[in-house]
Amino acid sequence: MEIRIHPDPVLRQVALPVEVFDESLAALVRGMTAAMLESRGLGLAGPQVAVAKRIVVVSPDGEPGHEAVFVNPEYARTEGWEEGEEGCLSFPGIYVKIGRFAEVVVRYRDLAGQVRQFQAQGLLARALQHEIDHLDGRLLVDRMSPVQRIAQRRNLRELERRYNERLTRVEADAADVG
Repeated sequence: MEIRIHPDPVLRQVALPVEVFDESLAALVRGMTAAMLESRGLGLAGPQVAVAKRIVVVSPDGEPGHEAVFVNPEYARTEGWEEGEEGCLSFPGIYVKIGRFAEVVVRYRDLAGQVRQFQAQGLLARALQHEIDHLDGRLLVDRMSPVQRIAQRRNLRELERRYNERLTRVEADAADVG
């Protein structure tokens, strides 16, 4: 499963609610979890793997077996505010200080479709908010201040260059096949 990198337009898609809770959903979540852990990430959302579904996988410590899955997550309550450094698998090499709620209560469905509620603080709360942003087409760059964008300009341009290079290779490969 390939993690999409900025500025891939698929990252801007607003994810749709999951309506079917079956083995294909469980298989998708297993693939997402493997991709997240392989990339040493703490969270991954459906749009990051080109799946426009409201699915989030998080692992507060990046250790196999410690993952949590949130299907159709929404905030039930938010509290406090804190700033902390964030990175993103779709923005490799970029880390910026972002303000987030200090605590969140998230209502979601589990893989069986049962409604659940989860309270998170600290890093796990930050990871959940970051991934829910992805479900809404909101990216790390959108949370950056103008000064942070300027400071990260070179890194963002490099990601754009690599994306365009990859796009050119894919188009060339398609032309060779056709």
